[in-house]
Amino acid sequence: MMNNKRGWIRVVEAFVAILLITGVLLVVINKGYILKKDDSPKIYDAQISILREIELNDQLRTDILNIDSSELPVKWGNPKFPSEVNNTIITRTPSYLECIANICNLQDICGMEKYVEKDVYAQAVVIAANLENYKPRQIKMFCWVK
Repeated sequence: MMNNKRGWIRVVEAFVAILLITGVLLVVINKGYILKKDDSPKIYDAQISILREIELNDQLRTDILNIDSSELPVKWGNPKFPSEVNNTIITRTPSYLECIANICNLQDICGMEKYVEKDVYAQAVVIAANLENYKPRQIKMFCWVK
């Protein structure tokens, strides 16, 4: 008779263990740790597309290269920021993103001036030369979800 009770106790212990594990898994899934939506590939693709357009457009490259080295870095919103580059970034930015850009020397740290309390995605591209001059610069773009 005693052996029979021990078997039932083991069955109940196994059942409680399964319930505990299931409960923990449901809490973790409900918090979004496992199936968290990751927008970073889509955001990085949008940034790279905009930066490639700037990099490959001769007029935009010339506008960036014509900035005097003593004026660098040129931050977003500065009147010396090339207006065509500014317009390209604004018009090509998807509606769900807010983006800004800075133009800096290659060796400089090119960061944002303001703090944004969201996930910020950054991409940079080097604008090195055109047919007339060689003045390597980087344009760095910062985007976050609205």
